Amino acid sequence: MAQILDGNRVRDEIKSELKPRVEALAAGSRPPGLAVVLAGNNPASEIYVRNKIKACHDLGIYSENITPGDSVSMEDMLELVRGLNQRPDIDGILVQLPLPAQVDTKRILLAVDPSKDVDGFHPCNMGRLVAGLPGPRACTPAGILELLKRYAIQISGKRAVVVGRSDIVGKPVAFLLLQEHATVTICHSKTPNLAEICREADILVAAMGRAALITAEYIKPGSTVIDVGTNRVSNREEALRIFRNSADRMAMFDKRGSALVGDVDPVDVAEVAGAYTPVPGGVGPLTIAMLMANTVAAAEQRAEQRLGLC
Repeated sequence: MAQILDGNRVRDEIKSELKPRVEALAAGSRPPGLAVVLAGNNPASEIYVRNKIKACHDLGIYSENITPGDSVSMEDMLELVRGLNQRPDIDGILVQLPLPAQVDTKRILLAVDPSKDVDGFHPCNMGRLVAGLPGPRACTPAGILELLKRYAIQISGKRAVVVGRSDIVGKPVAFLLLQEHATVTICHSKTPNLAEICREADILVAAMGRAALITAEYIKPGSTVIDVGTNRVSNREEALRIFRNSADRMAMFDKRGSALVGDVDPVDVAEVAGAYTPVPGGVGPLTIAMLMANTVAAAEQRAEQRLGLC
């Protein structure tokens, strides 16, 4: 039977390790500080931000939730970010996406001080990743690597296939796997013979945003499958097909009117893979954990600079 890679367990381990580091910083001068900018009224974003603020509270990290309205101008957003860049009590800045239509997302993300970019999205930090230099890593890819390492999944010498080429997940996770000496192939919507390539993978990372696309024909028996997808399925016929008429899953679907499904077929992966991440409860919990880790690391680096240690 396939091993379930429990993201909740790894998240709790990471948070336990961060707690004394936060306490040491607070005792030295001040706790780490995270500013979260949530512009507009996106219900999903509001949930994400609440979870991030709660994680800060649990660890003793100072947090600020800044909420400009839907009509915020580009210049006001830039001025807000510039102000946060200058604040000595803020170690990390997170701009929650998506932003309102009138705001240029790329310009806003570029305006964040790279040393405070705890999302790891700034081109400077992406460049440091490519060059193998230290710096904040994108949270979901960093969480995937933590999960693999803490479950002692061998990466070195293995064949890894990443399905998806986004700047947020696909590209950075490919570079992180490459740095761990995997042989990495990146696939995408234009890749021919996708199933054939995926079947060669010892480690398969699915991050393309299509519900249950990766079926048994894509999965090498005994491989490790990392499902990054979070797709909301509200069509009952589609849910019946994906869950194979499972009474428990369909009862939950009928109660909620929808179900969260990854990019990997949940029945096939449990039957074919050697280890896999469930959805929910796999990769998702690690994204916020690594955001906390990036914030604490940024605060430690700033504290060392104040003391003249680096």
